[in-house]
Amino acid sequence: MARNVLVSGATGYIAGHVIEQLLAAGNTVTGTVRDPNDKGKTAHLLAMPGAERLSLVAADLTDPDPFTAHADVDAILHLASPYVINVQDAQRDLVDPAVQGTLSMLRAAAANPRVKRIVLTSSMAAVTDNPDGRVLTDADWNTTSSLVRNPYYYSKTLAERAAWEFMEREKPGLDLVAINPFLVIGPSHTKAVNTSPQTLVDMLKGTYPAVMALTWGFVDVRDVAAAHVAAMNRPEANGRYLCVAANMSMAETAALMRAEGYAGRLPKLDLSGGFGTALMKLASYTQPKGAGSYLRTHLGQVPRYDATRVTRELGVSYRPVAQSLQDTLADLARWGHIPAAAR
Repeated sequence: MARNVLVSGATGYIAGHVIEQLLAAGNTVTGTVRDPNDKGKTAHLLAMPGAERLSLVAADLTDPDPFTAHADVDAILHLASPYVINVQDAQRDLVDPAVQGTLSMLRAAAANPRVKRIVLTSSMAAVTDNPDGRVLTDADWNTTSSLVRNPYYYSKTLAERAAWEFMEREKPGLDLVAINPFLVIGPSHTKAVNTSPQTLVDMLKGTYPAVMALTWGFVDVRDVAAAHVAAMNRPEANGRYLCVAANMSMAETAALMRAEGYAGRLPKLDLSGGFGTALMKLASYTQPKGAGSYLRTHLGQVPRYDATRVTRELGVSYRPVAQSLQDTLADLARWGHIPAAAR
């Protein structure tokens, strides 16, 4: 059944795929952006098939109430939230816009009886910032991040907690579903590089001095978008959905990139053993605060999780990570961020 849907943060990486899928299914979409007249940021959305059913409106996460004027919709997909690792002021640049934007969206939705469901883009960052070998589920929460320790993770945790606390406190006539993806990769609708694909660009540019004991949980952006749409459409959807296809270590990622013909300045020195990990943790103190904190809490850790609810309850099958990485690399080359594969 076609619906009127509000998508916040419409120019974002995941949001572009969400809007594409919503329009393809016949929905009418209102997308919030900072400046609807900035064609450099919105042209790709207006060129999508079905864009005659897309309206772009101005909204700012930091406004006290940026959503009410556009809340005459059946469902809201709230994707707007800053995603950066290194910031000058974590409270101002990460926590405040994430929490205030989420609460503003919820208040606007609660004030409109037409809205029946909100789907919130959260993150595995709200589940943990230090994988410790336990199998993580939707019942787990990040309790260790702070303004100085992984502040991005802290912002995602506080924003999602604020959303669930609002639902418990206000008991509005609607329900909330959260999608919690790990590192999101896959093709982009714009030249802008999202933080997760930027990791691949950095590996090829020689930013990493060595192969480190890092293991990443990856998921394709198209599957994350599909999970959002399914969570909106399926009445039985509820709670939180961890969204991860599979793990791949830094060494495995580099090997795949070489095999696909993307050599560049990939790290060759292997410091993924115990001594190398200790050395890299010491070196992390020379890095920007956000990057250093991330390295100290993730080096040597292998995340484990149960992300099967997305498939079991939402009907979304994950693409193989190797295929998603191949598609990401080809897309990065298409946009000129990395050299084309050598064949």
